[in-house]
Amino acid sequence: MDLTAQRPLALDRLGFLDALRGVAIAGILLVNLPDLTMLGTETTRATTPAELFLWFGVQSRVVVIFSLLFGASMWFVVRSAERAGRRPWLALLCRLAALFVIGLLHALIYPGDILRAYAICGLLVLPLVLFTPRIVHWIVGGLLTATAIILLGGAALATPGLLLLGYAAAGAGVPLELEKGTRAVGWSFLAAVVAAVPLLWWQTTQPGDPRFQAAGVISAAGIIAGAAVAVAYITGLSLLWSTRFRAVLTACFSPLGRMALTNYIVASLVVVVVAPPFDFPSQESAGTAILLVVVIIAVQSAVSAIWLSRFRYGPLEWLWRMATWRSFVPLLRREASPA
Repeated sequence: MDLTAQRPLALDRLGFLDALRGVAIAGILLVNLPDLTMLGTETTRATTPAELFLWFGVQSRVVVIFSLLFGASMWFVVRSAERAGRRPWLALLCRLAALFVIGLLHALIYPGDILRAYAICGLLVLPLVLFTPRIVHWIVGGLLTATAIILLGGAALATPGLLLLGYAAAGAGVPLELEKGTRAVGWSFLAAVVAAVPLLWWQTTQPGDPRFQAAGVISAAGIIAGAAVAVAYITGLSLLWSTRFRAVLTACFSPLGRMALTNYIVASLVVVVVAPPFDFPSQESAGTAILLVVVIIAVQSAVSAIWLSRFRYGPLEWLWRMATWRSFVPLLRREASPA
């Protein structure tokens, strides 16, 4: 791919990362679902299969994946800036500032917006990612993540550490390993599954939604189990990517992933608009809400594929890219220089 000093382009896209980001976007909507719909706030939510799916399959899982991906994206921006003769610190600073503004606007419809946290945490780790060697990223990222999860019991508090780990992993070539589904990925998947089994059992002994403290007591079971399950998700999808199932992942999730920012914001808006007739606050089960998410994700995937057939980026991705590089970026495919 041709890079120029006038208009830095992204490094060659890795299809697996697009698909993984799409899976994470679908999962994030499930995470936000209870808060967006005020699910069960006027009644007692029953422990139904749908509720168990959210607790053990989604909560504290996809946020870990999304945080690692965001850290990796910071590495790609730095490399793109260096190859184009730009200043990496300025590109990241502009990128994070623009993300914070987008998060502020998103918070008007969803106060639990995570983009502002990513922007702030990105600024906090910016000196480390730019001016320290990779070994420091691994060590500090690991310590921050472990401290936040084990001692503080909060997945959100682990964000700075996860960003550093994602940045370090990208620099070490982990995305390329995942793209290829190498033997190391297979062993990592096996290790994650073996670790996840007892950790999930431990989580079953703890009460309540794993996103929060239980009865005022810090319980990290769900979050620790979530980290193991997140690794199993990432490596398991990588192994599937090396099979014929790649076509399914590409068709269903790659368009979502390539327009992740746009789909994240639009999904919240759609849920807020269409949710009232369903009277989610009085519902005891999350089943109907999960079905709504499936429909939204399916529609977004189809719309994203149509949009990307004509345009190079999603609407918000385009604006975000121009804010990052402080220059105009062609949007229509016919305006793009041939790769």
